[in-house]
Amino acid sequence: MADRRLQVFHTVARLLSFTKAAESLHMTQPAVTFQVRQLEEYFNTRLFDRTHNRISLTEAGAHVYIYADKIFDLYTELENSVKAMTGDISGSLIIGASTTIAEYMLPALLGDFKKKYPEVGIHLKVSNTDGIVSMIENNTIDLGVVEAPVGNKNLVVEPCRPDQLVAIVPPDHPEAQRKTFTYGDLVKYPFICREEGSGTREVISEFLSQGSEGGPDDLKMAMELGSPEAVKSAVEAGMGISVVSRATIQKELKLGTLVAIELDPSLERPFSFVHQKQKFRARIMEELLDFAQLYCEEHKSDGLG
Repeated sequence: MADRRLQVFHTVARLLSFTKAAESLHMTQPAVTFQVRQLEEYFNTRLFDRTHNRISLTEAGAHVYIYADKIFDLYTELENSVKAMTGDISGSLIIGASTTIAEYMLPALLGDFKKKYPEVGIHLKVSNTDGIVSMIENNTIDLGVVEAPVGNKNLVVEPCRPDQLVAIVPPDHPEAQRKTFTYGDLVKYPFICREEGSGTREVISEFLSQGSEGGPDDLKMAMELGSPEAVKSAVEAGMGISVVSRATIQKELKLGTLVAIELDPSLERPFSFVHQKQKFRARIMEELLDFAQLYCEEHKSDGLG
């Protein structure tokens, strides 16, 4: 609804990058440059200084950016107000989720949401926690769902539900009859770990850092793998032990191919929603957040806690 030139300018100004703006807007970089130049011609002044492959706002550009912020807030407020009057919930959202959440939590949640709002289009991007936070920062997704703490204080983080982590071993492992595993137990055996940037790996590292006998570097790292399924398969094959979300092993526990052992002290983390701070959000975004929070509350004890 808003002037396309102003939308493109606003995105470039916020990210201070034509390349990142093009990715965020799903446009080519020449198309982004063309839109900005059109706006500069309209105002008959430069809006960006371009030096040494870096850009910055000119004084006029900073002035336009302030007003663009206000204009888009008003547009969003207008759209939300009209949709609230008509009850219309439609449009599309891009959601990003870390691997564990995308595979074990979101399918049911988004399936129920689509049943309630069939006119809503949802696109899902999967990455590790670091990747999802980066997408939120660059505004390439509308909402992220992550499994580790978020360091960027400029983002809104809303806890969804707790997730319990447990040690896993194959049923013929010498420790399979144990009730609990301590830090000292984890470092005795080859360890199968998730990749750098994974929320699960970050939480495990923090847990091990609290041990009085050492830290994460004491793990006998056997291999690093990029998904919960790969980690489980390696443990089932007897290649080492690991620590995973209890949510990811419900099938294996029923089949008897893995044994879960509680950690001592116990280890929990929150699954959280992450998004940009915005004074006004599209109605569809508000509905999804409300629906997701209610879903999390109703399913708090379903294999994830």
